[in-house]
Amino acid sequence: MTKERSELKSTGYEIFIGILSILSIVNLVLLYVVQDTSLDTVLTVMNAIFSVIFLADFLFRIVTAPSAGAYFFKHFGWADLLASVPVAQFKILRIFRLIRVYRLLREVGVRTIGRALIKDRAGSSLYVLLLMGILVLEFGSFTMLRVEQYAPGANITSASDAIWYTIVTISTVGYGDQYPVTDLGRVIGSGIIVLGVGIFGTFTGYLANFFLAPKKDSAPPVDVADASTATVEGLRLNLEESEAKLAQIRKLLAGPTQ
Repeated sequence: MTKERSELKSTGYEIFIGILSILSIVNLVLLYVVQDTSLDTVLTVMNAIFSVIFLADFLFRIVTAPSAGAYFFKHFGWADLLASVPVAQFKILRIFRLIRVYRLLREVGVRTIGRALIKDRAGSSLYVLLLMGILVLEFGSFTMLRVEQYAPGANITSASDAIWYTIVTISTVGYGDQYPVTDLGRVIGSGIIVLGVGIFGTFTGYLANFFLAPKKDSAPPVDVADASTATVEGLRLNLEESEAKLAQIRKLLAGPTQ
């Protein structure tokens, strides 16, 4: 196994981090290309979330790496750390994270990736749910703000209103302080509610299965041939012991010799 492959975490995790890296780079480009205060607010909040996730990813990788020094200096660990800092100039370094994930996944191979995702269905589903939650939060906030911002009687008029509405809706809390007033906004809100129920329902089921499912037997597999040999050896020793005891009994029954 190569050193690069030994640094590869679970396939689902690597794909999850790779997609987040792509999305964070796209958001960074939008921040500089699109001059819109509301859009900037949403993107700033999302980039703060990405910074927390990438910092946790850096800590996870450097703690579990076969060689912390090799990961930090040779495999762009320094770029991972700087890209996690909430400074706009360092965010472009997230492209190194994407390059490393692509290199590692290419080293493994497409077929191996597919088999690993199927084998670890529970873990893969968890990463899909997390990714869906992030996508719904970002694009749901964008869409709701665009639809509701200038509608007559609207109460979702700022980026913070849209983000707050999306969070409380996707979490199925629904305080009711922010709500859509347009027909299109209500359709979008209904979609967010349905997705939120699916995400949190599935996530709850995953946690219940994780904590309540019986643990698999971790005992090493028994070699049938070795087990048979041990059984035969045990029977032979028992037979020899029985013959020795029988000889002693016969000697006692024969009495003392004249």
